[in-house]
Amino acid sequence: MTPASSLRILPIQGIPEVGAGDDLAALIHSAAAAAQLMFHAADVLVVAQKIVSKAEGRMVRLGDVEPGPRARELASVCRKDARLVELVLRESTAVVRCSRDVLIVQHRLGFTVANAGIDQSNVMEGDEHALLLPADPDRSAEALRASLSRRSGVAVGVVINDSFGRPWRRGTCGVAIGCAGLEALVDLRGRPDRFGRRLRTSEVATGDEIAAAASLLMGQAAEGIPAVILRGLPPVEGAGSAADLIRPAAENLFP
Repeated sequence: MTPASSLRILPIQGIPEVGAGDDLAALIHSAAAAAQLMFHAADVLVVAQKIVSKAEGRMVRLGDVEPGPRARELASVCRKDARLVELVLRESTAVVRCSRDVLIVQHRLGFTVANAGIDQSNVMEGDEHALLLPADPDRSAEALRASLSRRSGVAVGVVINDSFGRPWRRGTCGVAIGCAGLEALVDLRGRPDRFGRRLRTSEVATGDEIAAAASLLMGQAAEGIPAVILRGLPPVEGAGSAADLIRPAAENLFP
């Protein structure tokens, strides 16, 4: 894992509002071309989860959701819309914590995250709609990578990022929920440090580091930059996935 000598984060401006069924690769490639941005070999494209979910039709109208007894019970505790809580339960396998203004669950994809990653910010339809995470973000990343690589003629990596809170830390941070064409988790165990000592526990969450770096430019609110190119990274090509970043339950010290 050779360190990068420099790193550029290039915004792809001009991507239009994305709707269900849109060809996301075509929209991104067209916007990049209009901005005179050519994809280079070893570039990593980072895409906001929201536009992936929108293109995949993951928008839900709350008026179509009938909350069950469990959703109503939890909603009375966390003081959230019972219809939203019902969606959270449908997307989850376990409730980790429920208290006032807080509902943390284990998502069916394995992530432990507030509200199952369901979001209502930057959703044009407003409070009566909610946006779910992609059904399979790693598969979405691979499909986007394959299409963009065909269009650009070069192999690129793809990371789908989202903003998660973290235990014992305030604020949200960009994390990778989908990866393709790169190793999301790089195992350095057994390699020597600068003094020849063998590393025993070091694993690098490359996917998350890429997602967090991109978030500095993409923003969290009204910036309107849902895709960026990271250029200058050391070669990270591989067949990894964001699923590699999820710690197995048997290794979890804080259940």
